[in-house]
This record gives sequence, C-alpha cells and structure tokens, in this order.
Amino acid sequence: MKVAGFTIIKNAVVNDFPILEAIRSILPVVDEMIVLIGDSTDETIALIESIGDPKIKIHHSVWNKDLRKGGVVLADETNKAFQLIDASFDWAFYIQGDEVVHEKYHPTIRAACEKYKDDFDVQGLLFKYKHFYGTYDYVGDSRKWYAHEIRIIRNNKAISAYRDAQGFRIGKQKLPVAAIDASIYHYGWVKSPEQMRKKQKESAAFWNDDTQMEKIIQSPDYYDFSGYDSLERFTGTHPNVMLDRIERKNWVINLDISKKKFSFKNLVLYYFEKWTGIRPFDFKNYKIIRS
Repeated sequence: MKVAGFTIIKNAVVNDFPILEAIRSILPVVDEMIVLIGDSTDETIALIESIGDPKIKIHHSVWNKDLRKGGVVLADETNKAFQLIDASFDWAFYIQGDEVVHEKYHPTIRAACEKYKDDFDVQGLLFKYKHFYGTYDYVGDSRKWYAHEIRIIRNNKAISAYRDAQGFRIGKQKLPVAAIDASIYHYGWVKSPEQMRKKQKESAAFWNDDTQMEKIIQSPDYYDFSGYDSLERFTGTHPNVMLDRIERKNWVINLDISKKKFSFKNLVLYYFEKWTGIRPFDFKNYKIIRS
C-alpha cells in the first residue's frame, strides 16, 4: 500500500502559515509528499526547501487571478496538486497549510488506509476536527465550525475538490467515506490580532469582489476576536511539531468561554448536541458508509 500526501501553499511567510508543521505532521504517514507552491512574493520556496526531506516533491503554479470569489482558486490549485500524484499510489492525504495532525493518530490513519485499501466502495476517509481560535487555548464548539471533513481520498482522478477545497466530491455527488477515529487540528484562526488582519487583507482578493475587498483593505489593522458565539478551553495536548511555534507565541488574548451568543434555536441545538453527541440538521459534504 502506498499513500501520497499533497498540499498547496502561497505566501506562507508573510501570512505566517504553519505549513512546515502541517507537512511534517503527515510525513511519517505518507510515502511521498507533493507540495504545490503558488506564485509567492516572499520566501515560501526556501521555507519548504528547508525541511530537507527526500519524500517532498516541490512543484510550482500560478494562481488564477480570475477565480476571485468564494475561495474557488483553492479548489483549482488543490486539483492541480492531486493530479501530480502518480497512479501507483492507493491513497492521497490532503493537508491544508493551517492544519496539523497529532502524532498519536498516525497508527490509526495508516491502519484505516490498509483496512479499506481494497474496499472500493470507500472513496475517502473522514476525520474529526478541532478548530482553535485566538490562541492555542481555545477551540470553537458551536455549529459554526464543521465537525468532520474528508482529508484522505482514493487516488481516483474523478475526485475533485469541492467549493473552496473544504472537502471533495465526484462531480456533484458526495463521496462515500469511512469515518475514522482521528482528528485534524485547525490553527487558521490562531494568530495575533495584527497578523490575523494582515492575512485577511492578503487573501481578500481570492474571496471577494472589488467592493468587499475595499472594505477589508480599509478596515482596522487588527482583528477583533470577540465575535465568537461559543468557545471551550482546550485541555488536551498539541502535536509535537507545534510545540516550538506555541512556545514562540507573543500575544495574549483572554476570551470568556462562559459567554454563549446564540439565537434561541441555536442555543437549543447547541445543548442538544452537548447532551447527545448528535448534531441535527448539519450540512454534510460526504456520505458515511463505514464507521
């Protein structure tokens, strides 16, 4: 069995993406790692090269400036990277530039790839998610944050990234997947207020039209983290590859986890999920056929 990893990245340095940690977190699981680097204006290429692992295969791309709405360019680049994976690989492990896998899940992930290798009804493996917010001490626990998503897909080139590459489909059909007991740690919302706003302004061109983009550019040079609806304190351990980055954190944000900012409907749904573990009426970008 062979597993290839793949990711896309652009301007990782200026936007302070934890891309090194993302790549290193799945290297023990994959046999090759495709990194598709966009037309960056910073030292992203040198940053990726600094990893120095022979598994890593660097490729280059130019992001389509005409794909300016809804993050569609991310799906376009993800599809390009997926197409670079050789047909000899059974599975493709996608990791985004702000996602990291805890090393405790490596055996589970590899075992699931082995288990479903010849079960061709299964076209993907579904991961749980932890979305960190503000600092490394808080995670979003409301319906605002997606609870699961596909991160390993069969090396079937009929599969493509969906919308902004949050997940994958075959055309408009949801992928049949096996749910596995492993989580993706998403750190995209963990930055200083200044760095978070800088990242938003940098990426605005790939999500907004001219009017929306101008509003973002003219906004204050810091992000207000008080707009959350619900958070809980993280009591687990972070992946080993993240420890140095966490040690270097140089900002403080204190968030009140007792505050719940919900409509009555969402408040009922929130506590129903807490009590039962069930999230009714949730959007699912997949079809679970094995668990």
